[in-house]
Amino acid sequence: MEQIQNRNDVNKIVLSFYGRVRKDEVLGPIFNTAIHEEKWPEHLEKLTDFWYSNLFGVRTFSGNPVQAHIKTDNMMNNTMGPEHFERWLTLWFSTIESLFEGELAEKAKQVAYNIAQRQLMIVRSAR
Repeated sequence: MEQIQNRNDVNKIVLSFYGRVRKDEVLGPIFNTAIHEEKWPEHLEKLTDFWYSNLFGVRTFSGNPVQAHIKTDNMMNNTMGPEHFERWLTLWFSTIESLFEGELAEKAKQVAYNIAQRQLMIVRSAR
């Protein structure tokens, strides 16, 4: 199994992961409502920038994930809960583990775990 080495590898993770998310019975309806079909290519590029920045320490991402999650929670009538973030993590971990191994793969899982915990707390406190 390969190690994550560059932006193309990060993009491979992002495309695979969000392909799964969009089809998931729990997360699919949320993501497919929040992000219109024509906006997906742009969103996937932005997410690749986000993860590339987090894994390689290169500042390529600009955006506000906190606002995006609060907006999505509002769209869902403030019903985002631990089960949504746990499902997101499960899919993220399994996607990474199916594609890559090594230090950056482990870092990607740890960063995702930290993000999920933080976003859940922020979303709840914004209600």
